[in-house]
Amino acid sequence: MAYHIQTECISCSACEAECPVTAISEGDQIYVIHPDLCIDCGVCAEVCPVDAPQPV
Repeated sequence: MAYHIQTECISCSACEAECPVTAISEGDQIYVIHPDLCIDCGVCAEVCPVDAPQPV
């Protein structure tokens, strides 16, 4: 199971900086988690100020 960033994302980049496998990148309007790279560690959800990353 991978995480997915919801529309609540405020593009603060906190999650991108903390991802241990660099699965997160800046998208057109919000950040995006690449499901093939995500290891489901949950670090992105822990650092997000608006709880945008959620498990799929």
